[in-house]
Amino acid sequence: MLPGDRFVPLLRTSGKGLADFARAGRIGSTLATQMAHRMSRSPSAAEVRSWDASLAALAADLEQAGLHGVEVLAEYQLPLSSKRIDVVLAGEHPRRGGPSYVVVELKQWTKASLFEDEPELVLQPSYGNRPVLHPVAQVRGYGEYLLDFLGVLEGAQDVLAGAAYLHNATDDGVAALRGYPQDELGRFFTAQDRGDFHAFLRSRLSPTNASVHADRLLRSSVAPSKQLLAVAAEELRTREQFVLLDEQRVAFDLVLHEVEKARRGDHKSVVIVSGGPGSGKSVIALSLLGELGRRGIRAAHATGSRSFTQTLRRVAGHRAPRTAALFRYFNQFMDADRNGLDVLIADEAHRLRETSANRWTKTEHRTGKRQIDELIDAARVPVFLLDQNQVVRPGEMGTVEDIEKHARGRGLDVHQIDLSTQYRSGGSGQYIEWVERLLGLTPGGPASWTGDERFEVRTAPSPSAMETLLAEKLADHQNARMAAGYCWTWSDPRADGSLVPDVRIGDWSRPWNLKGDRSVGGAPPAALWASDDRGFGQVGCVYTAQGFEYEWNGVLIGPDLVWRGDRWVAVRSANRDPDFRNTKKVSDADFDLLVRNVYKVLLTRGLRGVYLHSTDPETQRFLERLVG
Repeated sequence: MLPGDRFVPLLRTSGKGLADFARAGRIGSTLATQMAHRMSRSPSAAEVRSWDASLAALAADLEQAGLHGVEVLAEYQLPLSSKRIDVVLAGEHPRRGGPSYVVVELKQWTKASLFEDEPELVLQPSYGNRPVLHPVAQVRGYGEYLLDFLGVLEGAQDVLAGAAYLHNATDDGVAALRGYPQDELGRFFTAQDRGDFHAFLRSRLSPTNASVHADRLLRSSVAPSKQLLAVAAEELRTREQFVLLDEQRVAFDLVLHEVEKARRGDHKSVVIVSGGPGSGKSVIALSLLGELGRRGIRAAHATGSRSFTQTLRRVAGHRAPRTAALFRYFNQFMDADRNGLDVLIADEAHRLRETSANRWTKTEHRTGKRQIDELIDAARVPVFLLDQNQVVRPGEMGTVEDIEKHARGRGLDVHQIDLSTQYRSGGSGQYIEWVERLLGLTPGGPASWTGDERFEVRTAPSPSAMETLLAEKLADHQNARMAAGYCWTWSDPRADGSLVPDVRIGDWSRPWNLKGDRSVGGAPPAALWASDDRGFGQVGCVYTAQGFEYEWNGVLIGPDLVWRGDRWVAVRSANRDPDFRNTKKVSDADFDLLVRNVYKVLLTRGLRGVYLHSTDPETQRFLERLVG
């Protein structure tokens, strides 16, 4: 492995080297050692057995095809994602010369069938009744993702191919999968097609300069991540703006499948998609809106977030005015017609509340009906996208268990998809785990940050130093924002339009982002703080940051959460959030959990890196020890 490699696979070797590992019975153990060393986690015994079996089969095929000299990149991590490809083979194209790469997805399946005749969704016995993505769609998605993000592939012709290889399967066991469309990015082979698989590999690869071409792939530049909101309007029209992978595509296909089932008969079902920050929930939502719109299917998008909804309305409405009406709030369905929509996409459903009623609600709408029931009633296929660890306000209560309980209590079918992949924070699942352990949201306790080349973590000695670092990123045309816990008074703008520098730390001070919906003094309205270039220079809070992402993230941890001895202490008196004032509605225990969730949201907004600073000296020293 070369020290300059950007996306080092867990194992890099030649076809011959892979065969040597296989004969020694050391493929699985070698990958397990690399995973423990590089990713600080150990694979399951089943995963090790799978590596031994599948990679040994591939090694034998490479030998038989005369390709012992090609480069094998096993468990290659996609850029800006925690998803890993089974194998990327690198060599030279035998006809035209130049680099050539083949993405290979290895399956040990012997049997598989289609999920209710849906061509892209597959039932495989080891997964029970949960549908998974067709392996050809899976490998094609990986190829499209690489073409989108790797500079070495940009503009290149015929440089990448893909194959799903079911090396244990015969046609009898997987005959239903044969009909799925194939192309160069997605070919389908079973054990009965071994000769065809060898011919396919020989048509794409020769060992000439294989190591040079592997180096180029691993050292490739990575294009900036597609900013969700910057392409929202185009996404509503073309959906191809986003490539959906694995569980994301399963969720997308499953919703479309349930819509068609509902249209064919009197059927109603609920789809729940759960995942952490940056797992692609809102990308799925926008992708669905685009596709449903093209099919003429009645759909709407709803959230409990004013910032997120208004930003989507602004971007979509600017380019395609009629699309802005698609974006609504959870509390706008109190008097909706039952099943008046085919699909209602409830994004950020962790922000569901007990009821939609508030002090402005008309008497005839004060029915006591739960908000979750209103949303379920509004569409034949309500879709809930949520992250249970992003509940940051009292009264927010959207959980997988609660939604499923309500749906099943009404006799409805429920489909639940978990998005395990990470696209935010540079695709660093290691960073997300580090944050959750740091804040005590998962077991294990705070750990030292051991580094991840996909994501940078640093402390800043002061707010001014942090701001200087972020300003340097802006000057380099990289998006950056600074956010803080709600620990300072939040003033309205002065009469002359200037903003009050409420966030004061030592001799440094800056204003909060605006409260309202109008631009004042050159600052963008609150809903656009995270997405408008003019947002830099104001400090954001969780309500304006949640649901958004920026390349570089500065987080000021205020005096409402401090480290004392060996634990976090939530200091309620230091918090200025009016939603937390009522001790009868928000107990001290609830406040403790909510404030940790607030900082989890703030700490997971960055795509490339984060800078941390605590206003409390003891907490700052603690963070510096962990980060190093």
